[in-house]
Amino acid sequence: MPHRALKLLPDQAPAATIAILRSNSLPTLVQKEIERMILAGELSVGAKLNEVAVAERLGVSRGPVREAFRALEESGLVRQEKNRGVFVRQVSVEEAEEIYELRAALDDWVGRRVAHTASAEQVKELKAIVERMERAAAKRDADAWHALNLEFHDRLVAFAGNAKLLATYRRLVNELSLYRRQTLAQRGALPQFTREHRDIVAKIASGNAAGAGKALHDHVMGSRERMRQARASQRSR
Repeated sequence: MPHRALKLLPDQAPAATIAILRSNSLPTLVQKEIERMILAGELSVGAKLNEVAVAERLGVSRGPVREAFRALEESGLVRQEKNRGVFVRQVSVEEAEEIYELRAALDDWVGRRVAHTASAEQVKELKAIVERMERAAAKRDADAWHALNLEFHDRLVAFAGNAKLLATYRRLVNELSLYRRQTLAQRGALPQFTREHRDIVAKIASGNAAGAGKALHDHVMGSRERMRQARASQRSR
């Protein structure tokens, strides 16, 4: 059975594939692949996920798919409706607004915490991510920039050292990803976003807890404002 999971990893070299299979259960691999398809838009928001069809598509039995669906529900990507099935979650505008507000509050705390606790190595890692963001912004590569943005914030929350917070944060990120935002389409704004990240790292590196918290809070609320502007622009067309 585990060999069937090789279908999930077509771009991996054999040695890397074997290592991944040894360190992950089949349901986990199935979960990661379904998550990738949802976040990439291959499985559309609101779509019904048929257990048999997904199993056939991934070349696995229905058991791992069933377990993956349960895990994906916990992570906020799908919902299970009694007697109806499993659906990719749809996040409303109102819910997206609430998520931004919650993230802003959490990130304020994270900034303050990490400014007190960050090691030189952690600051170095954050700076390296920002440098890669700058290169992506210069190339106007919004997809690469977005992936680095997710990595930056995930590492930042991980550095806060609170496992419960990290799990909550990752669920919020998944839910926001389901809301089709247009802000990253504004490619000219990428340098501005990157400068905000560099400012956050500078405040953390200097131990400015209040400043780091405020910078993160304002950064998230700025993203919410850009979402509102994008929505208003769409309505006016």
